[in-house]
Amino acid sequence: MIDVISYTCIGVGMVFWFWGTSYLLGNRSVLFKLHSLSVADTLGSMAIIVGLLLKIPGVWPLLLLALIWLAIWNTMLGYVLAYCSSSAETANDTYE
Repeated sequence: MIDVISYTCIGVGMVFWFWGTSYLLGNRSVLFKLHSLSVADTLGSMAIIVGLLLKIPGVWPLLLLALIWLAIWNTMLGYVLAYCSSSAETANDTYE
């Protein structure tokens, strides 16, 4: 039963990866594309790590650390991108 749940988590993670990548083909702004990609990539990676945690419980400290750092890193990256895009917009308004 654990194997089925583990493979399901890994499969869901891969679906999230491809789903986030599909937004890159749209006609929206670059920031919307980056946001969609980063959210889907984070959720997909977390689902894959949970699937691996169920499959290989002997290395749970490393996988738990990877899960925590993945959440922190991608959250901080989102804030940095938002800050850079807002400062770039105000810089463009200044020069026009």
